[in-house]
Amino acid sequence: MNPNLRYLNPLPFIAVLRGITPEEVLAVGSALFDSGFRVLEVPLNSPRAFDSIRLLADRYATRCLIGAGTVIAVDDVARVREAGGQVIVMPHADPAVIRAAKAQGMVCVPGVATPTEAFAALAAGADGLKMFPAEALPPAALKAWRAVLPKDTLVFAVGGMKPDNLEPYWMAGATGFGTGSNLYKPGADPTGVRAVAQAYAGAIERLPAR
Repeated sequence: MNPNLRYLNPLPFIAVLRGITPEEVLAVGSALFDSGFRVLEVPLNSPRAFDSIRLLADRYATRCLIGAGTVIAVDDVARVREAGGQVIVMPHADPAVIRAAKAQGMVCVPGVATPTEAFAALAAGADGLKMFPAEALPPAALKAWRAVLPKDTLVFAVGGMKPDNLEPYWMAGATGFGTGSNLYKPGADPTGVRAVAQAYAGAIERLPAR
């Protein structure tokens, strides 16, 4: 069994904290952790992203999978690792970045939009796939991917995911989801983030068995 699956319990979500600052990251992280989120991503185009990653990594250690998103440069992989990050999430599927992440012993989830990209990413060592942008890729596309991808491939639908539109992707075979601006916007009050996070948690509880 893929050891990373434990971070998808109780919620199979990647929380994308784009624009978060070190001053607010622990309060927001606490709201998410308390609601069941165990994968927290700080995109590198956020203010002082490496400081935020370090704070989260120090706080949650092995309890969460902490790392960076929007990783597009090979050199940034080592910087994320030095900050305590354990996961590299990408908007694309550059094999060089994937290989750099695996060389550092990190989890890597590249973004893909076609079967060609998906298979190339897996061949480069990807631990899972970020179906991105999901709002432009209907559940039927994911269902078709599932017919040809290795059975145990982790696939996360990311982009436009809200509590009310998870089910079609879930039934098409999504392992989990990623959510960014629908969960957290820069400067958001942690109480509000907690309420939205709990709405996502409720939506997961209501998903049908498959």
